[in-house]
Amino acid sequence: MFVGAHPDDETFGMGAILAKYADAGVKVYFLCSTRGEAGTVDPALLEGYKSIGDLRGDELTRAAKVLGLSGFFHLGYRDSGMSGSEDNKHPAAMINAPVEEVAGRIVKYFRQIKPDVVITHDSAGGYGHPDHIATHNATLRAIQLSGNSTLYPESGPAFQPMKLYCGIRSHRVMKVMIRLMPLFGQDPHHFGRNKDIDLTRMLKHEFPIHASVRLQKKYLIIRDEAVACHTSQVGGRPRARGIMGFIDGFFKLINTFFGNHEYFMRLYPQVKSRHLESDLFQDI
Repeated sequence: MFVGAHPDDETFGMGAILAKYADAGVKVYFLCSTRGEAGTVDPALLEGYKSIGDLRGDELTRAAKVLGLSGFFHLGYRDSGMSGSEDNKHPAAMINAPVEEVAGRIVKYFRQIKPDVVITHDSAGGYGHPDHIATHNATLRAIQLSGNSTLYPESGPAFQPMKLYCGIRSHRVMKVMIRLMPLFGQDPHHFGRNKDIDLTRMLKHEFPIHASVRLQKKYLIIRDEAVACHTSQVGGRPRARGIMGFIDGFFKLINTFFGNHEYFMRLYPQVKSRHLESDLFQDI
């Protein structure tokens, strides 16, 4: 199960790895914190939809089918928007919900779906998105609570997932990429469709790599097909993806020389010594 913040996080960040395991016969699920209501959308794309959330939900439905997911669920919170935006103040925003409350909702799905392996965002939220950070915190708390039968009895019998990972990027490669961005007319401090993303924040945290999973090219192709489903975010063109388009393009160049890999830090059970896995189901 991937616990992510927004519709499209299952694709842009995790699409290839989720497609890999789904293709191998694993039942793969996506638990989404919000419906992406604060995202920027071309008004013309809203024709036939009551809201941005409905549009992005439809896009998620199509992307999930391409990736081979067994299902997806929403936690029921509102997109908080970027740090400092008016969306932060909405009472239903993800960041305004108590961690214990969010964790309780996640526990319900842990106990119903019973995932062996859980993946979520890193503690810095990638480039610092508040919902990514809140989702990370709540997922980590849910892992700590789900196996306790005295808590959330209304959610069913206690169940403890066997592993929790967060997806990460190679700090060394990100450092090179950010240094090279100005040569391609990109400002790493003001990136994305609204120029409100500071990619240099990703260099403030260097996470250890505990799992390096090699991916066949076909899973990157599936990921790109799923990306095209999120029309409101990418214009339907896999190569025109704003922040993810540039980042993925750079990493594809790196992967040409070193092979396609996705990297993860293991949060549970904690790694006590030098450890590198090649499969998220290793030792299960």
